[in-house]
Amino acid sequence: MGWLAKIGNHIYENRDGMVFDMAFALVWVTLVVAFVTIVDGPDWAQYLLLAAGIPAYFGFVYSLELAKEHQKQRGA
Repeated sequence: MGWLAKIGNHIYENRDGMVFDMAFALVWVTLVVAFVTIVDGPDWAQYLLLAAGIPAYFGFVYSLELAKEHQKQRGA
């Protein structure tokens, strides 16, 4: 299997997660830029808020997994 086929296979297998990641990133960046523009904040604050998206993403995904697990336990 060639490297291009491996990449295509990886994308096919993980497309839902990749779409979720892209949607979260787009929403986060849009909200941060809109907020900093509205309050006319400094550049460093914008960069700090953009960097805060990394732990925010992992926290959101972790809480989503916990909620799914809790729902699964209640249904079983």
